[in-house]
Amino acid sequence: MRVEVMTRAGCPSCVTAEADVARICGELGVEWAAVDVDGDPELRAEYGDRVPVILVDGAEHGYWRVEEDRLRAVLAP
Repeated sequence: MRVEVMTRAGCPSCVTAEADVARICGELGVEWAAVDVDGDPELRAEYGDRVPVILVDGAEHGYWRVEEDRLRAVLAP
């Protein structure tokens, strides 16, 4: 599994989401990455109003905040 956090610079909620995802994925041994939506016009058009957006294996899992129990459930082996 791979988790991505769609973010943008200057977004306090994105910083919090990245920290939450880093902690959870670190504990579970799951790869994750942050992607700045402002670096790609298509990503900015898709996610720009809703960052942070959490994707799991390319599918949207949630946005604006990390639902820890729900994310752990989907990532658990």
